[in-house]
Amino acid sequence: MHPLLTKAQIDAFQRDGVALVRGLFADHVETLREGVDRNMEAPGPYASENEKAGETGRFFDDYCNWQRIPEFEQVIRDSAAAEVAADLMGSETVQLFHDHVLVKEPGTSLATPWHTDGPYYFVEGKQTISFWSPLDPVSEATLRMVPGSHNWEKPVLPMRWVKEEAYFPNIEDYMPVPDPEADGMEILEWDMQPGDAVAFNYDILHGARGNTSETRRRAFSLRLVGDDARYVERPGRTSPPFPDHGMVAGQRLREDWFPVIYRR
Repeated sequence: MHPLLTKAQIDAFQRDGVALVRGLFADHVETLREGVDRNMEAPGPYASENEKAGETGRFFDDYCNWQRIPEFEQVIRDSAAAEVAADLMGSETVQLFHDHVLVKEPGTSLATPWHTDGPYYFVEGKQTISFWSPLDPVSEATLRMVPGSHNWEKPVLPMRWVKEEAYFPNIEDYMPVPDPEADGMEILEWDMQPGDAVAFNYDILHGARGNTSETRRRAFSLRLVGDDARYVERPGRTSPPFPDHGMVAGQRLREDWFPVIYRR
């Protein structure tokens, strides 16, 4: 077990699909901030400003940049994230899926809507994990999680955040996006310091409020998969899309695109 973890945290992740890991990226915060600056100065092809009528501020996000932003690759390979992921997932191997930057500038009213990540991706498995780490202190704009939602009978309908329309046509295969507050669901959220991380399964329902504070809310997310993760076909372009990957249903993610970054 990695020194950053306790058995209680591993048990919580296995049971609830979510656990808080204090200080996971604490030694890498400045490097990640430099990477976010580089990313925002030169956005990639998937970058978005998430502009929506009636909303204020700036909500920038971008993903799949680790191969062109050296700060991201350095932290992915040098931090304890991969080993901690293996412990939490109970996996012998850890593969890199992708990175994601989400920046809410001061006075940003747009919330990150409630959603699960898994239905957007072309990978399925019990051994999946995202780390969400703020690079600024957060309270109101922290991540909010519904524990145990990864075990729901149906996946949550993936939506386009700004257009508020279904991402795929087969809506009958999904449950409508719930309102955890109105439905009285348990919601976990934490005040967090730079470098802390929330670890959660791809199928956990989560969201975040806008950032109405006077300080930035920069966050770095890292998505990883374990032994049982397999490629799955979706009825349309996935997010991220990874065009021309050449994989077939049931195959492990190709290691030349999604490298193994930890092996026991």
